[in-house]
Amino acid sequence: MPDRDLAAFGAHTTAAEVVAGLDLRGRTAVVTGAASGIGVETARALAGAGATVTLAVRDVEAGQRVAADIARTTGRTAPDVAELHLDRPASVEAFAASWSGPLDVLVANAGVMDSPESYTSAGWETQFATNHLGHFALALGLHEALAAASGARIVSLSSSGHGSSPVVFEDLFFRRRPYEPGLAYAQSKTANVLFAVEVGRRWAADGITANACMPGGIWTGLQKHWDPEVLAATKVSAADVVKSPEQGAATSVLLATAPELDGVSGRYFEDCHEAAVVDRITDGLHGVLPWALDPAAAERLWDVSVALLDAEARARR
Repeated sequence: MPDRDLAAFGAHTTAAEVVAGLDLRGRTAVVTGAASGIGVETARALAGAGATVTLAVRDVEAGQRVAADIARTTGRTAPDVAELHLDRPASVEAFAASWSGPLDVLVANAGVMDSPESYTSAGWETQFATNHLGHFALALGLHEALAAASGARIVSLSSSGHGSSPVVFEDLFFRRRPYEPGLAYAQSKTANVLFAVEVGRRWAADGITANACMPGGIWTGLQKHWDPEVLAATKVSAADVVKSPEQGAATSVLLATAPELDGVSGRYFEDCHEAAVVDRITDGLHGVLPWALDPAAAERLWDVSVALLDAEARARR
């Protein structure tokens, strides 16, 4: 293990700097949403350090282009590419069923943000379905593969946006309240943290750890549903705190690879460090709300999620 000081890592650290000196040969990793944005740079860093990486993507052709670019820039074997639609349980099941062998790292990176009101065929609100339920189902489907690895890790990408809403168990899918894209996104991001908390409790005996992270402010396709004028104004006002995709991928890669974090689970990180628990997120970027780390809510979310997936599976039979 390289002699390094994690305290020196921060908001400007890149994913490549995080893995510098690490040898990930022999380790396997799945990165969802790896055809664009920080998913690309997460996969590039893991592959560059020697891991065998699978890009789990909606657009296979885009994924193949990314895989070729990663091979070109790292000098490593091109990552595998597999189709995955997180909002379609059958697609998640097919991906998990096709996996063979141990899985060392699952990076739950894909997501949608502030999308217009829409629902899956199961009647699930799209942001909650994609950001939480899809990744939850994927982790369940890959549980045996994760347990078969030595010290497998799950990285659950959340957001400071979680500070706008806890998981509203009484109305997960906005059936009794007006739909608000920002609140739908927020509760899905809270769910991402709660998932990591419960993995830390429920799967500890399997040697599986999970942590959540806030990548930072990065301009990617995630903002495609924003009003163009709002987006343009925000780009100007937030110019001094915006990260590059390479910097945005750093915390994910740290959680996926750092030997110093062996055994650490159920926590929320930002800028390559564990975040402070706060009453509210005043700067729009930093801190984690208590409701995202609440073990009772984490256990409840797990049980509710299993029930939803089971009901959907029965409906398809």
